[in-house]
Amino acid sequence: MPVIEFVLHTLRDAALMAWQVWWALVLGFALSAIVQAWVPRTQIEHAIGGDGAKPVTIASLLGAASSSCSYAAVAIAKSLFQKGASAASAIAFQFASTNLVFELGLVIWILLGWQFTLAEFVGGAVLITVSALLLRTFISKQLEEQAREHARHADAGHQHESAIVQGGGWRARVGSADAWSDVAHNFRNDWGMLWKEICIGFLLAGAVAQLPQSFFQKLFVAQAPPAVRLIENVIVGPLVAIVTFVCSVGNVPLAAVLWSGGIGFGGVIAFIFADLLVVPIMLIYRKYYGRVFAWRLIALMYVAIVVAALVVDLGFSALGLIPATRPTHAQIFSPLGLDYRLFVNALGVVVFAALFTLTVRRGATDPVCGMKVDRAKAVLVRDARGTHYFCSEHCASAWRAGESGGHGHAPAHAHGTA
Repeated sequence: MPVIEFVLHTLRDAALMAWQVWWALVLGFALSAIVQAWVPRTQIEHAIGGDGAKPVTIASLLGAASSSCSYAAVAIAKSLFQKGASAASAIAFQFASTNLVFELGLVIWILLGWQFTLAEFVGGAVLITVSALLLRTFISKQLEEQAREHARHADAGHQHESAIVQGGGWRARVGSADAWSDVAHNFRNDWGMLWKEICIGFLLAGAVAQLPQSFFQKLFVAQAPPAVRLIENVIVGPLVAIVTFVCSVGNVPLAAVLWSGGIGFGGVIAFIFADLLVVPIMLIYRKYYGRVFAWRLIALMYVAIVVAALVVDLGFSALGLIPATRPTHAQIFSPLGLDYRLFVNALGVVVFAALFTLTVRRGATDPVCGMKVDRAKAVLVRDARGTHYFCSEHCASAWRAGESGGHGHAPAHAHGTA
């Protein structure tokens, strides 16, 4: 295929896939923003210290109620670990934040089917359980404490907190402009963190979809016996995720293409689980916790992903829940038409525009980190350069010291709900 034709087909397929899930992304991010803003978590965060099932469960619930950004999950987990949360709880938070959230489940449902959404949530619970059970096999208590001390001295930079409503019941919040402003700012900041990963995910999926079927058959040993193929797929799935560098919701479009191309059910689940093992995040682990702990953590997470994917595949196979057919290229990249997607996507545009407009009317941009903040709740600084609004005293102090800069996914500037 000529290069120009390849690029055009990639862009076309990426746009068609984005059209399928636009409304789900908006709805998912909106629900996540509401949970972040309206569900108090201060007491929950204080309850995840120590070992045992209860702290791990609470950390999982806290993760499920947070943003789905993988970088944010890692930064928040580091903050919780610093404050006394066990390694098991910190890992559980990360896995829950990237596997048990609204937007991920919705996008998986649309692109892969309800069986995969169910497998993602069930598998997420299995993943957290397996990692907790295997923790001491990889990480000793002494190494955990050494890593905690290292984390306390490692500069994680500025970790943004979600806009959170203080006081009031649900009825009061539904009718409160301030409460909806908090929702809108969480919504906008989550999009700010993830839009690049989402776009890259669609483009990568569009590009991989142009590869010949023989490529997938060789990569996923399509002709091997079922048991061999299952084991190979759950081992290779995370490795594919590592080299693609795409995390969070952004890896779901590629997962759909891999499923269509021939990877097994368990391999798809393992691929989606592995968004916390992309190379940039592995480097963050080393910075936060030290080289030895980081490599043992990576090994633990990889083994837990493989085991959880195997358990899910075998369990769903026994229950007859694995889809018997795979979607074709035309089904994954279905053309535009006068159907339900036209109306729900239009509604998605309205919701997206309304929430963004609310941040424009009430918000200001933090000149240090780039976060959008509500002017009424921001840290205010007036100086010779004018009036400035900041998300926290951290950024205000940096501004007073004459520091300013852009914001991205670098470890030194991690969004989150710490």
